[in-house]
Amino acid sequence: MELKNKKWTHDEFYAVRKEIINHWPTGADVNFEEAVKYHETIPAKKHFAKRLVKAKKNGETLTQPRAGVALLDEHINLLNFLRKEGEADLLPTTIDSYTRQNQYENCANAIEESMKAGRSLLNGFPAVNHGVHGVRKLVESVDGPLQVRHGTPDARLLTEITLAGGFTSYEGGGISYNIPYAKSVSLEKTILDWQYNDRLVGIYAEHGIEINREPFGPLTGTLVPPCISHAVAIIEGILAAEQGVKNITLGYGQCGNLFQDVAAIKALEQLAEEYLAKHGYGDCVLTTVFHQWMGGFPQDEAKAFAVISWGAAAAALAKATKVIVKTPHEALGIPTKEANAMGLRATKQLINMLADQPFPMTAEVDIEVAMIKAETRCILDKVFALGNGDYAVGSVRAFEAGVLDVPFAPSQYSLNKILPARDNNGAVRLFDVGNLPFTQDIIDFHKGKIDERAKAEGRKASFQMVIDDIYAISKGRLVGRPNK
Repeated sequence: MELKNKKWTHDEFYAVRKEIINHWPTGADVNFEEAVKYHETIPAKKHFAKRLVKAKKNGETLTQPRAGVALLDEHINLLNFLRKEGEADLLPTTIDSYTRQNQYENCANAIEESMKAGRSLLNGFPAVNHGVHGVRKLVESVDGPLQVRHGTPDARLLTEITLAGGFTSYEGGGISYNIPYAKSVSLEKTILDWQYNDRLVGIYAEHGIEINREPFGPLTGTLVPPCISHAVAIIEGILAAEQGVKNITLGYGQCGNLFQDVAAIKALEQLAEEYLAKHGYGDCVLTTVFHQWMGGFPQDEAKAFAVISWGAAAAALAKATKVIVKTPHEALGIPTKEANAMGLRATKQLINMLADQPFPMTAEVDIEVAMIKAETRCILDKVFALGNGDYAVGSVRAFEAGVLDVPFAPSQYSLNKILPARDNNGAVRLFDVGNLPFTQDIIDFHKGKIDERAKAEGRKASFQMVIDDIYAISKGRLVGRPNK
């Protein structure tokens, strides 16, 4: 199919679907009409979209962990533990790395070896291999709304099986699950593949079944300026809406400066509503997700809790609809369920303490909101122009030109010309703006902020600042100051 931001017809969708459900034997158990009837039986309290809408209306910030293991019963036990002991409002199913690469045979072997070993030998839940019946056992055994979280460039069979199994929320997008995750997969292919996923969600919506969709906001999670993640999130939101998705959650990864983080969530919601309405998708319900710090963590648990708590406070004060929670074992590998639950409880405590404390819209926040909006508009409008009015085509051309560029991405389709660094107050700025289509006043703003820090530190602005900032939080600071 030719790439364009246009809703797939039923004939186009079902022609591709014949191939997709044959990628692995469990695909044969997918029956769309029966799946719709199954979704109609799912109670409202376990419905992700409904819970998000309620939270937004009430000004709540919901908590959600990451979690997934190889075996079905163990995964059920893990999620129930996080729900009860971690007080998680929303529950995930993190998919394993083999499934993310469509290596289902390897999953089958790992499941067998995990059964022999009596422990998970995968870093997530192999939903395709467990199939519709296994997924439904999971859905029915867990008391809470469930979302699929993964990182898969081609997730079409995974989408079919998990949605037919009863999941009511699904994460990812053709840009955000390519550029930070893959090296040599073309954007044109992943955007097309994710149009399939979004069209499937849209067809469910046509039958009265509302599935929440959430592009992956933090991208590489390493000093990503808000305008970059916002531009990608809004583009993926528009691409999803065109395919008929009605409930969309857009995300942002914590940068660390409180003013910038609060401003970023506010700017994201306002810009997304503006651009969705501008392009004819004003009927979409929009919510936000704040990801706690995605970069390097301290190995010391007490220090890690400080990073978690700072993220919890920022999410609560920004009034994000939900927050993705980290664990005190973040620097050490896959956490124990107990550590995961502790991160959740610490986050919940902070959110509850701040629930009645509105964050004042100070001049600093207003400046950040205005700057983030201006930067993001420059990017979005140039992408739209490059695509001659088409965000799908424009995105491919924008990455080729560096108009869209994600720092530290493994993908060969991202130029990696931009270089982020913190200013003297810890906000993420751009040491090098690369080919981003900024106006001169925005370029001067970034240069001025970096120069101000360089002067305060008594050194020249250089690439060393970028390196220092990457490791700063894991070493106990926000800004990577030189040793004196």
